[in-house]
Amino acid sequence: VQLQASGGGLVQAGGSLRLSCAASGGTFSSYAMGWFRQAPGKEREFVAGINYRTYYSDSVKGRFAISRDNAKNTVYLQMDSLKPEDTAVYYCAARSRRILRTMSQYDYDYWGQGTQVTVSS
Repeated sequence: VQLQASGGGLVQAGGSLRLSCAASGGTFSSYAMGWFRQAPGKEREFVAGINYRTYYSDSVKGRFAISRDNAKNTVYLQMDSLKPEDTAVYYCAARSRRILRTMSQYDYDYWGQGTQVTVSS
């Protein structure tokens, strides 16, 4: 499956952005999806995942929301109350649904190209 992320940009602290990730070349509904991010000089970290349920890292819980539209082969990440520390390149990823819940990037098989999110203070 091929993944194409979009929707990043520059936003002021407290603002919102919605990222999209369009999938092609596979049966989208058969995949669990996730969003990760990587800030300069830091390791890639888990942000949000959706399988049969949604789950989040503690750093974004209550501010971000992941959702999917299987009819459009797209997963979304709604980001509200953004903070400067949310600045990073955001990646979408896909994996088998066999593992119910995982925050490990190594469990994901397919990755999008990343979209830059910059939050100014």
